[in-house]
Amino acid sequence: MKVTSAEFIKSAVYPYQYPIALLPEVAFVGRSNVGKSSLINTLVNMKRLAKTSNTPGRTQLINFFLVNKRVSFVDLPGYGYARVPASVKRGWRAMIEGYLEGRENLRLIVMILDIRRDPSRDDEQLIEWLRSNTINTVFVLTKADKFSKSRVNISRQKIGKHLGISCDELIPFSAKTRSGKDEIWRVIETTCYPGS
Repeated sequence: MKVTSAEFIKSAVYPYQYPIALLPEVAFVGRSNVGKSSLINTLVNMKRLAKTSNTPGRTQLINFFLVNKRVSFVDLPGYGYARVPASVKRGWRAMIEGYLEGRENLRLIVMILDIRRDPSRDDEQLIEWLRSNTINTVFVLTKADKFSKSRVNISRQKIGKHLGISCDELIPFSAKTRSGKDEIWRVIETTCYPGS
């Protein structure tokens, strides 16, 4: 998709604060500091649409963005950051699950994993939850530029085996080289606008 416009709409915590559900939504989920904001910014060809930070746990709200006036991107808070108080973690979990369970126009989850790390227990639990709720999910392995091509393939196979997913379903992505961007957009378009 050629992106001609992308804008921040609003931040929310509770469902009554969400924008009106008119367009298909694509939600981005993953551990803290996995590269969600960098992925969103790369997909829309902007440097600072979604705020990036070297500090894990920075995204603490659900952030809604409008892309090409055709699809909404939703940046969900990262999970699994150890230094966040337990009460905050519980609040994030409730916020994320509340969105995923109740958003009727949610069409696709972009599940983001760091290609350099084994999936965490939090990753596994979320994937199990997504499977049990039969939500369309695409898996993206960020920071692929940190590895050689052969190491990328080895890591894809390892992560795929760990999660019980075909390595072909894992899209390596790099915000630096932009590799994987077109493939992710193809999945977004065919899921949100099938047959178009």
